[in-house]
Amino acid sequence: MFDQLDDILIRYEELMARLGEPDAASDGAKFTALMKEQASLLPIVEAYKEYKKCRKDEEDSLQLLDSESDPEMKEMLKEELALAKKRIGELEEKLKILLLPKDPNDDKNVIVEIRAGAGGDEAALFAAEIYRMYQHYAESRGWKTELLETDEIGIGGMKSATFMITGEGAYSVMKYESGVHRVQRVPETESGGRIHTSTISVAVMPEAEDVDVEINEKDIRIDVMRASGNGGQCVNTTDSAVRLTHYPTGIVIYSQTEKSQLQNKAKAFALLRAKLYDMAQQEAHDAEAELRKSQIGTGDRSEKIRTYNFPQGRVTDHRIGLTLYKLDKVMNGDIQEIIDACITADQAAKLAKMNEAV
Repeated sequence: MFDQLDDILIRYEELMARLGEPDAASDGAKFTALMKEQASLLPIVEAYKEYKKCRKDEEDSLQLLDSESDPEMKEMLKEELALAKKRIGELEEKLKILLLPKDPNDDKNVIVEIRAGAGGDEAALFAAEIYRMYQHYAESRGWKTELLETDEIGIGGMKSATFMITGEGAYSVMKYESGVHRVQRVPETESGGRIHTSTISVAVMPEAEDVDVEINEKDIRIDVMRASGNGGQCVNTTDSAVRLTHYPTGIVIYSQTEKSQLQNKAKAFALLRAKLYDMAQQEAHDAEAELRKSQIGTGDRSEKIRTYNFPQGRVTDHRIGLTLYKLDKVMNGDIQEIIDACITADQAAKLAKMNEAV
C-alpha cells in the first residue's frame, strides 16, 4: 500500500508542476484533464502527508521518552504518543478506503427511471412523491434535474418518470437508490382506514456518451408525431414528439417534453444510449455474481431495498438494517444519512473482500 501511496505522491507533484507551467492552459482539454486528475488525487495526498507527519511525531515521542527523566514530561509525551498512534490507525483505514478501486461511472451524470409497481393508483401517487423527493435532494446538492419522459395519471400520480440529474459525482451517490421501494400507508381513497402496501421500482443509469455506446442508424426507426396530454402552445399542434425504436433490443423511447422536435430527439437518444450502456453494465455484473453480492444495492433491481411506513413515520433500509423515524424529512429530500450509511457499508464489504484476498 505504501509503495502505491509514494507513487501517487510523486504523480501529484508532477501534476502540480505541469499545471504551474506558463502555457499549461493553452490546450483547454488537456488542462481540464490534468486538473481533474489532480483533484482526484488530492484527498489521498492530504491523508498520506498527515499520516507521515503522525509517524514522525510517534518516532520523536519515543526518542524523547527514552531520554526524558522528568515524570511530568514523561506523562505528557505518553499522551502525545497515544494520540499519534490513534490517529495513525484512523488514517490507515481512511487510506485503505481512498485506495479502493473506483467505479469508472462515479463522476457521471445519471438518468433515473421510476416506475409504479404493485398498488395501482396508490403506487403511481408514491412514484410521483419519490420523484419529488429526488428533485429536492438534487437541489440540496446543487444539482440540476431535467425531466425526459413521463406518463402521468389524472390524480397527480405517475405511472413512470424518467429524468436526468446533472452534477459532480451524481452516479457515485444515486446508484444506491436502484431497487424496489415499498410504501405502507392508508390511501386517501380508502374509507376503511386499512393500511395498503404498494411498490415502485427505481433504476439509476449513468449517462452514456457517444464513445461509451455505438448506435447503428440502421438499427433504429424514428417516428415523429404530435405530443399528447397536457401541453402549452405549439406542443400539441406540431409534430414535436419523437419515438425511437431500437430493433436489436426492442427498446422504445418516447419523448415529448420539449416544444422542439430536435430537442425531443436529442433527449430520446440520450435515454437510449443510457439504457444500452446500462444493459451492457448489467450483463457485466451478471458475469460477476460474487462481486454483485458484495456490493450494497448496486446490482439486482428486483431487490426490495427500502420501506416507507407512514403510520409509524418510519423509513427502513433493508440492505443495511438502518431505521430512521423522520419520514417527513426523508420525503422532502433529506436522504443523505441513508446514502452515507450505504456508502460506508459498501466500503466495509469491499475492504473485507480485499483483506481476504491478501
